[in-house]
Amino acid sequence: MESIPALPEKDFFSMGEASRIAQVPPYTLRYWEARIGYLRPSRRSSGHRRFSRADLETIFLVKDLIQRRKLTAAGARRALIEHRKGKPAAVARQAAADGSATGAMPVSALKLLREVRKEIQSLMHELK
Repeated sequence: MESIPALPEKDFFSMGEASRIAQVPPYTLRYWEARIGYLRPSRRSSGHRRFSRADLETIFLVKDLIQRRKLTAAGARRALIEHRKGKPAAVARQAAADGSATGAMPVSALKLLREVRKEIQSLMHELK
């Protein structure tokens, strides 16, 4: 995992400060907040986000999972769940064993999903 840089002596950080420290754009932090779920900054009465030190640690963990390990947002969420349970090694072993470290699905599963989607679309068309 990427090391966390020295943080200023503050308890909370604004969106701009958090994005500068993590070196990611603010829209990326908002996306991770919406998609991954473990990133939950508190809000001021004005609605502005306030990131704690724990939030910044989570940001760096998510950044590592997505950018360095090349996981998808869903894969990063699963890895965070396992990490919170204390089983990060099990996730890495499983990802290496089934080839899902990149978040990719097997070709047969993709074909099945495409067929199911076509079937659902045709049923929806018939019901209109």
